Amino acid sequence: MEWTPGARELADLELLVSGAFEPLAGFLGHDDLHAVHERGTLADGTPWPAPVTLHLPDEVAPGDEVTLLDPEGAPLAVLTVTERGHDGLAAGPLRGLGAAEHGPFARLRRTPAEVRELLGGRPSLVVTMRGPLDDLAEVTATAKELDAVIVLLPLAYGEPGPAVVRAALKAKDRLPEDTLVVPVPLAPREEPELDLELREHVATAYGATEHLAGPEPVSIPGPPHRRGLVVFFTGLSGSGKSTIARGLRDALLELGSRTVTHLDGDVVRSLLSKGLTFSKADRDLNIRRIGFVAAEAARHGGLAICAPIAPYAATREEVREMVESVGADFLLVHVATPLEECERRDRKGLYAKARAGIIPEFTGVSDPYEEPDDADLTIDTTHISIEAAVSQVLGALRSGGWVR
Repeated sequence: MEWTPGARELADLELLVSGAFEPLAGFLGHDDLHAVHERGTLADGTPWPAPVTLHLPDEVAPGDEVTLLDPEGAPLAVLTVTERGHDGLAAGPLRGLGAAEHGPFARLRRTPAEVRELLGGRPSLVVTMRGPLDDLAEVTATAKELDAVIVLLPLAYGEPGPAVVRAALKAKDRLPEDTLVVPVPLAPREEPELDLELREHVATAYGATEHLAGPEPVSIPGPPHRRGLVVFFTGLSGSGKSTIARGLRDALLELGSRTVTHLDGDVVRSLLSKGLTFSKADRDLNIRRIGFVAAEAARHGGLAICAPIAPYAATREEVREMVESVGADFLLVHVATPLEECERRDRKGLYAKARAGIIPEFTGVSDPYEEPDDADLTIDTTHISIEAAVSQVLGALRSGGWVR
């Protein structure tokens, strides 16, 4: 079986395979995870600060071998599954299949073993960075005191990653000529203390005689009207979400203050997701594709409007995370028109076909619709016009500062 891990899991996978997460040989199982949470050690007592886990599909069982792929489909490692939990977590040893080559600045990557070889036994000052080093005086003075080579490890994870690498390259120009810059895809942990401990472990793996943790960057978001935004409509077939979405698109185009991308569910189905069925797996994939395109539009400051049914809460949350991970905002609009009204309209005859058994797994009839409890705006179109519904959404955009 082949599987592409999520972004955080992929980053951890690279560090496991490269040896940066030494002494770990694979993703953690139940006993190690329990020990990490309770004592900050592995089950055998070895200090380790934070969980390193992998989720795999339900069909994976102990004894299976899973080839883990990068986002471009290249194999990175083979996991031999020794443990499989009910929560989807899988554990087992890893066998690396080669160096990671996806993502920016691949030419700068080095394994810990390669860096230690370049150091040739000389002392080293390893500086881990999540943002620019505004003051290099401490770095320079400490390296001079130790007579050490400076190794800058920009922690290049996620959307800010390339900027952190560029900041390291800029700092290198003001440091001794033998300074090394080695990007490391270490995902931040939520608790600052655990994040710092993990940075210490990685620095040690890269041969640190001493470790300096660079200051955390101060992030000041731009004003809402300059940030990317995804307006994501969800609701039953016939609820009016597509019509409201088109009306919102037209209203925004008339205002002319934002670049607008409109991703209608039916249009996406005929192009981007052509060939997908209406099984749960394919519906989830369809929503993820919509979310990916919308996030890419929002990444560059655009406003994307999406109007799929999106019946499952977990998949909607995935899209929210995609969008927010690129620094954009996400507005969930639940078009909560009741099933009876949607079925009464039945403009396409879909409900009639579903009731007759011609369309299997039809949302609201033979498949569930999970109503959102995190909607930013809820609209029932039973007794209001489309124009009034569009005005409600436009009002929310104005009050949030996304449209002026």
